Amino acid sequence: MRYRPFGNLGQAVSVVTLSLGARDIADGPQAGRELIYSALEAGINSYRLQSADPVLAEVLGEALRHVDRKLVQVSLMLGAGDGRRGSDRDFSAEGMTSAIDRALHASGLGWFDLAVLDEPDDHELPQSSLNALKALRATQRVRLLGISGEGEVMDTYVSTGAFDVLFTPFHVNSPWQIRSRLRDARERDMAIFVYGYFPESLDTAKKASAVHEEGKKGFFGFAKSSRPKTDPLAGVGTFAFLHQTNSWTAEAICLAYSLTDPSVASALIEASDIERLNTLSLVPDRDLPPGLAAQIEMARVAGANKAA
Repeated sequence: MRYRPFGNLGQAVSVVTLSLGARDIADGPQAGRELIYSALEAGINSYRLQSADPVLAEVLGEALRHVDRKLVQVSLMLGAGDGRRGSDRDFSAEGMTSAIDRALHASGLGWFDLAVLDEPDDHELPQSSLNALKALRATQRVRLLGISGEGEVMDTYVSTGAFDVLFTPFHVNSPWQIRSRLRDARERDMAIFVYGYFPESLDTAKKASAVHEEGKKGFFGFAKSSRPKTDPLAGVGTFAFLHQTNSWTAEAICLAYSLTDPSVASALIEASDIERLNTLSLVPDRDLPPGLAAQIEMARVAGANKAA
């Protein structure tokens, strides 16, 4: 595992963060703990709770009980409910404060390194909520504040200077708006966590080869190519090569690419089982094959030109 600096507290964070949700405890708390134990063995020291679900928080707290708290980084998503039935989006000062307190009590972690707001609309986050979060930070229940999402409103939140960390989707074909937002966050000394590194539009060879072909339709509306499938240059200018690289899966390439930007502190992964966790945790130790980064850039630029 590789590590990068995070925040202004002198922490080092693993370049992959394990994102934990209801699915990870669906088979019981012990299954969730075993997944976290395997992550620790793989060198992962960064964990994200997808909600303030007290059961999920308790599972993570128990798994980390024998680890020096200062050596692990735990973030909590706020605003999307706490996983309980009838739980709604709530960015009120009272709602977020009680969600943090419940999760802290259940987990026994003492504090959350990062509280992250889950893409609030511009009308969902009153000043009183920001004041409450700053008060939580002043009492050390929360160390840093983050914002997560991909809509245009994120530009406004980045520009406020109220947040320390940006959670953003980022992948090989991210549009210029996302890349511009990353630059703005870097200029404001925000730490950056990325997710969505392997979008559905690239998850199969067929989709990856047709991702830039929307405007090239045949008589019946199907995408058509000027080259036969047997042509070694078929798919040039698309992301077909993601599924044609020896010893690499398309997902592994996309994960490795998301970490090529040194300003990215960590990439969020989800693991349905320990085998998948171990496979993804090995990716940061591998270097992308020579020339692959250039292929990615050419396919990305080709797509941008076709969209223009």
